[in-house]
Amino acid sequence: MVPKQVSQSVPSTIFGLVLCFISQVCISADDSSSDWAQFRGPIGTGRSSATNLPLVWGSFLEPCAWQASIPGRGWSSPIAIGNRIWVTTAETIALRETEVVKTLAESPTGISDSQAHGSVTLFAIELDLQSGKILRKFELFSADNPPPIHSSNSYASPTPISDGVRLYCHFGSLGTVAVELETGVILWKKVFAIDDLTGSGSSPVLCDDRLILTCDGADEQYVVAIDKRTGEEIWKVARPPIDAKENFLRRAFSTPLLIEYEGRKQLLAPAAQWLVSYNPETGEEWWRCKTAVGYSVVPQPVFHEGLVFACSGYMKPELWAIRADGNGDVSQTHVAWKCTRQAPEIASPIVVDDAIYFVSTMGILSCLHANDGNQRWQHRLDGSYASSLVSADNKIYVTNKTGLTTVFKPGSVYTEIAKNQLFGETMATIAIAGESLLLRTDPILYCIRKDK
Repeated sequence: MVPKQVSQSVPSTIFGLVLCFISQVCISADDSSSDWAQFRGPIGTGRSSATNLPLVWGSFLEPCAWQASIPGRGWSSPIAIGNRIWVTTAETIALRETEVVKTLAESPTGISDSQAHGSVTLFAIELDLQSGKILRKFELFSADNPPPIHSSNSYASPTPISDGVRLYCHFGSLGTVAVELETGVILWKKVFAIDDLTGSGSSPVLCDDRLILTCDGADEQYVVAIDKRTGEEIWKVARPPIDAKENFLRRAFSTPLLIEYEGRKQLLAPAAQWLVSYNPETGEEWWRCKTAVGYSVVPQPVFHEGLVFACSGYMKPELWAIRADGNGDVSQTHVAWKCTRQAPEIASPIVVDDAIYFVSTMGILSCLHANDGNQRWQHRLDGSYASSLVSADNKIYVTNKTGLTTVFKPGSVYTEIAKNQLFGETMATIAIAGESLLLRTDPILYCIRKDK
């Protein structure tokens, strides 16, 4: 199947990227790859070894390198492979007002927090990193009468991932698609339907020949690994038991993290009330830890010196530090420490050197010592936050929902070095591509770099 191609311009150099791209084969040893080919970078930590990154932008004197209008709506973060950028987006057709009211009245989340549409078409868009020109726009598939989603969500919120040969685009229960980068041919499409109530959020990860998805809906909760070449299921495992009277309390939207520790490859996948470590080869549980009684877990976990840092979700978010060397149920034995104040609900934390940094939805930025959880400092930022923190070049970047990015130095005291305003609603996380920052607002993708 060949998708509809809106642009006639096909890059001739993309096949050359295949031979040089090797960083997505399961767990890379470090974050030194120049490609940002998945959510939160080379190994999913939010860190990059890039240097010479911009500090100030958005003013008349410090304009962005380019900006491109992205059709449709999507909160997936951009990814970058060589000199190409990929984003996903969704274009919708509206329902009549009477049909909207009827559809939302039947939704468990209610009318005020939801939106409904008559149909949705999902796209993958390729841009040139240097110029911002849209090179190709692929129609992946359409869905009539898609389930309502939360008003702050989109139908294209999970971030795509690439192994340099294929692009994998995940749209939650609407479907997952593999596209051959060189030709644009759709290789396979699979649907793992769950009732997520508010739309999708978890991004896929790659481990060797496996594409791994977490599917934590109100009705079913499981993790599934599929053959990245064929789309065939390799393994599927149910989540641990969840103590909840209401089904909506069983959901989660976190992107898993792949690590290797003490000779074991581990897939760290938060669920409602649990953090679970799986063997990514077989789906077998290495260990599980019961965290706070939370749901709708969004932040991706991070890892540092034997500790996994995971967030518990709503209604009272907490940050838990759990030792990664356990077996079986480690709930009573492997919790090193936990933070119960101003933990993030949506934005993923980041570890730089020996400290963990995170921001709450309401803008409280915290720095804790990673090994013992002792607080070093807190600082109130402007606005509210959904984008995850990223770090490179001795800087940490954090962007609020209105496009204001604060840049500060990692360290034992809060040291702010810049604030930069772009315009448009912002939920996506910054991507780092070479010496450029890629920042997606609605409806603009900005490229920011220093003047040469």
